[in-house]
Amino acid sequence: MARSRAPSSCFGAKKQRLDEESTSRPCVPQEEFPHLTCSVSLLLNFEEGKNYQDWQIGVHGIRIEFVNEKGYHRTATYLPEVAYKQGWNHCETIDSLLRKGGYRGNISEAFRQSIRLTRYRSEKYSVHASEYLRARQNGYRV
Repeated sequence: MARSRAPSSCFGAKKQRLDEESTSRPCVPQEEFPHLTCSVSLLLNFEEGKNYQDWQIGVHGIRIEFVNEKGYHRTATYLPEVAYKQGWNHCETIDSLLRKGGYRGNISEAFRQSIRLTRYRSEKYSVHASEYLRARQNGYRV
């Protein structure tokens, strides 16, 4: 009767268990690969905002800093396109960011005014899988 050998480290055991149990990120089928695009956003021109509304939807990304209901300092960020694509106004965006950052308390206007906001711009660069494969075939390392 063959026995499987247990991993020799705690990390190895956890990794093996994650590999066996994880279904959250299935592999991309090979036939879908040519349709994939990879994008990278370069974040630029960081500026401190005067208040939580001191940014333009669709133009600026925002990063907020706040103290949660347990007294811990927390942060959260959205890229410039997020609020625009979701159809959110300033208030809805900030409230969503607070929840994203782990805030579970009541969100009042006074609390919104207490956050520290940094706005930024971004430049997004994308490459299709076919371009990536062509570059790899030509000897480029990515």
